[in-house]
Amino acid sequence: MSPNGISSSPTEQWITHEIARADADGPPTLWTEGVVLKNFKGFGGCFNELGWRALALLDEDQRKTVIAELFSAGGCGFNYCRMPIGASDYAESWYSHNETEGDFAMHAFSIARDRRSLIPYIEAARAEAGEDFYLFASPWSPPTWMKFPQAHNYGTLVWEPRYRKAYADYFVRFVEAYAETGIFIDAVHVQNEPNSDQKFPSCLWTGAQMRDFIRDHLGPAFMAAGLATEIWAGTIERGDFNSWAGTIFSDPEAAAHIKGAGFQWAGKHAVQRTRHAFPELPIIQTENECGDGTNTWQQAHYVFDLIQHYLSNGAEAYVYWNMVLEPRGTSTWGWQQNSLITIDPDRRKAIYNPEFYVMKHFSAFVRPGAQVLKTAGPLASNALSFQNGDGSQVHVIQNPFDAPTTITVRGDREAVSLTLAPLSISTLTL
Repeated sequence: MSPNGISSSPTEQWITHEIARADADGPPTLWTEGVVLKNFKGFGGCFNELGWRALALLDEDQRKTVIAELFSAGGCGFNYCRMPIGASDYAESWYSHNETEGDFAMHAFSIARDRRSLIPYIEAARAEAGEDFYLFASPWSPPTWMKFPQAHNYGTLVWEPRYRKAYADYFVRFVEAYAETGIFIDAVHVQNEPNSDQKFPSCLWTGAQMRDFIRDHLGPAFMAAGLATEIWAGTIERGDFNSWAGTIFSDPEAAAHIKGAGFQWAGKHAVQRTRHAFPELPIIQTENECGDGTNTWQQAHYVFDLIQHYLSNGAEAYVYWNMVLEPRGTSTWGWQQNSLITIDPDRRKAIYNPEFYVMKHFSAFVRPGAQVLKTAGPLASNALSFQNGDGSQVHVIQNPFDAPTTITVRGDREAVSLTLAPLSISTLTL
């Protein structure tokens, strides 16, 4: 991928490099030495209502093409995805699944709103992705009557036992209701960005509160209901290890209920310390940093850097944020953000943005279950290497410089040389 000849067609963007077998005695410039992670889970994005609204601008055949480009084996092959529980900031309007005040028994719980957009979006994706499809969910806000003040944005969960129990039951009902539609929720994360008091749906927690809620309410509620859905500590957006992962996972009773930890935004600064403290703990990245709606090549290279950081520090999955939006990607409350694909409402046409190709450079070639390899050499910090289950190696390499760079890549059985275009990203399979 290079910034020359941007096209709306995903097939026209790819540039085939001329490669040559390298001299076996020549100095290698990129090679692998050991394994960072044994079982990579995959790549994906988040399902939001505004994404489905954008897709609805296309006719049925065009919409199927876009979904295939994201989820089929011939496209990006996304398999590890996220959805909101209730409204995210990219819902058409703010809602929860139970706004009946005082309904501690969850009699009024309903996912009827999701049948309009989210469920069709997920079902269309699963039809292309096949059986190896993982879906996790997180709330941006509890129902407003459970909060102080009573609003979707800002505020905190009312920290009383009956509210905490009802909120745990709310999670149970969500998982069960989706199971009735044929959609299995593989995992729930307790709160989106729990340390951020936002203009859009949000709820403040401390690490100690998340620990106690999982230990005393959510974990026991899932066990009592016989749910196979996992509980994760996420989605953590702060780099303070001690206040979050350190606090939560140092409690053995809480940790017994938790499968892993999810990080996004500034949470990236806690990934290395979390991996060091809890080497067997599954860690994933949960939300790509969103840009400003201009979908530039500069931001695309920044996304490469994010993927390189998370995966080289042991993250087992990487999840993009909005996969599809209308031009400028404006949220319900006015924030403009990037997307992989823009749907032009006037021409009724899909435009594939630079970050689509960054994600595809990885996701189209790296299969779930792959090993993430440790790279070495001068370009090691601008590369990620993988070994798929069939023995093939995948090397994704960024040339961040404004001049061509010639590189030799050495695999287990062969070595090749190629010249990387300026400001480009290349994928090499051996």
